[in-house]
Amino acid sequence: MAAPGTPRSASNREAWWKSAVVYQIYVRSFADSDDDGIGDLPGIVQHLDYLQELGIDVIWLSPVYRSPQEDNGYDVSDYQDVDPLFGTLEDLDRLLDAVHRRGMRLIMDLVVNHTSDQHPWFLAARASREAATSEWYFWRDARPGTIPGAPGSEPNNWGASFGGSAWEWAPERGQYYLHLFARSQPDLNWDNPDTREAVFTMMNWWLDRGIDGFRMDVINFISKDPRLPDAPLNRDGYGDGMPYFGHGPRIRDYLAEMKRRVFDSRPGSYLTVGEMPGVTPEQAREFTHQVHGQLAMVFQYEHVNLDADGDKWTQRRMSVKDLRDTLARWQTALGDTGWNSLYWNNHDQPRVVSRYGNDTTYWRESATALATVLHLHRGTPYVFQGEEIGMTNAPFTGIDDFRDIESLDYYARAVGTHRVDAAVALDTLRRRSRDNARTPMQWSAAPGAGFTPGTAWIGINPNHSWLNVAAQRGAPGSVYEYYRALIALRHHLPVVVDGHFAAVDTGRDQIYSFRRQLDGTTLTVDANLSDLPVSVDRDDRVARDLVLANYPRRRIDPDRLEPWEVRVYAR
Repeated sequence: MAAPGTPRSASNREAWWKSAVVYQIYVRSFADSDDDGIGDLPGIVQHLDYLQELGIDVIWLSPVYRSPQEDNGYDVSDYQDVDPLFGTLEDLDRLLDAVHRRGMRLIMDLVVNHTSDQHPWFLAARASREAATSEWYFWRDARPGTIPGAPGSEPNNWGASFGGSAWEWAPERGQYYLHLFARSQPDLNWDNPDTREAVFTMMNWWLDRGIDGFRMDVINFISKDPRLPDAPLNRDGYGDGMPYFGHGPRIRDYLAEMKRRVFDSRPGSYLTVGEMPGVTPEQAREFTHQVHGQLAMVFQYEHVNLDADGDKWTQRRMSVKDLRDTLARWQTALGDTGWNSLYWNNHDQPRVVSRYGNDTTYWRESATALATVLHLHRGTPYVFQGEEIGMTNAPFTGIDDFRDIESLDYYARAVGTHRVDAAVALDTLRRRSRDNARTPMQWSAAPGAGFTPGTAWIGINPNHSWLNVAAQRGAPGSVYEYYRALIALRHHLPVVVDGHFAAVDTGRDQIYSFRRQLDGTTLTVDANLSDLPVSVDRDDRVARDLVLANYPRRRIDPDRLEPWEVRVYAR
């Protein structure tokens, strides 16, 4: 049942999403309407005017399906219902209608590499090898010559992303099942046609309801090497199976079938973005190819792994050159045939102003400089809730402050297995934990940050006393108002959407400079991504129109860029 006023393109090939800006809502932390300390769907409705004022075109909802919430909703037990934590299906319909009436669109998070172990499909398969859904998951016998269920009897040596073996023994069935994430998240077997049929039926049900597309969680993991071979060991003593499921043998076939069975079978144009850890630029170009690609765009991880050494918990020093070279490489590689997604933040990443910027001395300047660099690349930009006001990492004080399953698992392994000092492990979590992105939206300086009058499900950052929407909305020079201007620039200058990209070598390590060109218009971006001023060549920039800057015009020196200063020129 399509919601009234649903925006739909006339052509199935119309790529409306290229000029769009997407806003991700982590529902449990956005707005609490019923005072239980957890965000919900009616709370989002209350803030749609805010998002419209910001200039947002598309809202991406993190999972709101029924779930035991072991992984905050990324463990789905019913794909066609809303978890009572967040409201009802009727609440979602009302939200969808309100979004469409404002000329915006809404996409859902699609989690179909795995389900919850409480999903009826899995419960039936676990109980009996004769169940109709028996082969919808990966079931394997113990290694030959071992005692089933005993350590070392797992079908292969793969480790799970959240720690331990990727295999869990199910005594009811007398076999192991595969889970690349938590043991409560068994992987679906996409090699089984009935599994694919059930997923496509569910997707069509949501599109019939009126949604405008999907963000697809770890979608490149759905095709596994059918041999499921052992892999080289990691530091925890488990095999890294990524080479055997990160870009599996039938991934393109399955996504092409999805495109044909779900999206090409109906009028309209839909946004499809695939989260693909480990994807290469060359693979991404093929996935997003404007003629024969299977997706509108992909989320790649290369630029958000530059400060990690081997795994996300081990930090390495990242230079501006590292970042500049990586971003430019993806721009060039996807060129005019593929399409980039552009993001700094999401529910899985620490806050970028604390991570790649300077969240103290140059908080405002670095937040706006990083935003400008990102949004003026070729691709579709994503804003994660709170990014538009420069929200920072949280000052977690102890392990009890954390909620994320991945973070708690890391701490237990670091302190318990690897004998890392607890203070060191906590410091790592403060910098790297996904919970940094999940603290509540800071609407005001009031108790509860305007998010809730109750007790929030996770601690609220104390800097909400000054860093909040109410303090910035309508305030000249604020991060929020800068984001509004940046998004407006995208909407009004075709060169931002369709212009060709070319990196500019300034000879300065701290500067990232690039040009966008289209039909005689040139947009030049000069950004100093450091805490120190740097001299620049005057060349002909002073003769151009300065269309955006994050320092007051009266302070602009054409011969140098101040710390975290960015300027955008048009000609």
